[in-house]
Amino acid sequence: MDLRKLKTLIDLVAESDIAELEVTEGESKVRIVKSSAIPQNQMVVMPPQGVQHFAAPAQHAAQAAAPAAAPAAPAVAAEPSGHVVKSPMVGTFYRSSAPGAPAFVEVGQNIKEGDTLCIIEAMKLLNEIDADVAGVVTKILVENGQPVEFGQPLFVIG
Repeated sequence: MDLRKLKTLIDLVAESDIAELEVTEGESKVRIVKSSAIPQNQMVVMPPQGVQHFAAPAQHAAQAAAPAAAPAAPAVAAEPSGHVVKSPMVGTFYRSSAPGAPAFVEVGQNIKEGDTLCIIEAMKLLNEIDADVAGVVTKILVENGQPVEFGQPLFVIG
């Protein structure tokens, strides 16, 4: 099969809602599976005994995660005792400009409006997030290298 055709098929699967595509052309056979569908397919392909074996720990993990998440929610709601700086985009949060570099800000540090607080990497672009108010950084709510969502609280400035 031609590499251009293969690339076109890969793009087709990536841009559509289908989880996998199998094409046979003469003696050639190509099967393209989205990476997000792989764990689901592994669970379905397993014999019923294996599925039951893995389903029980998953249920226990979900039950263990639910109580852990419940106390975290009230804590997050109580945190904003100042100005909350939220993520303007989805991406990866970085506290410094390079792995060995010092963080842009630390808890207790005085900042001015326009000071860089962090970097959010989105689609291989590094976007500096600046303070929109002056004050003291009272909390940093995200760990370095953690993915963040649009509107997720990043910092509290008092």
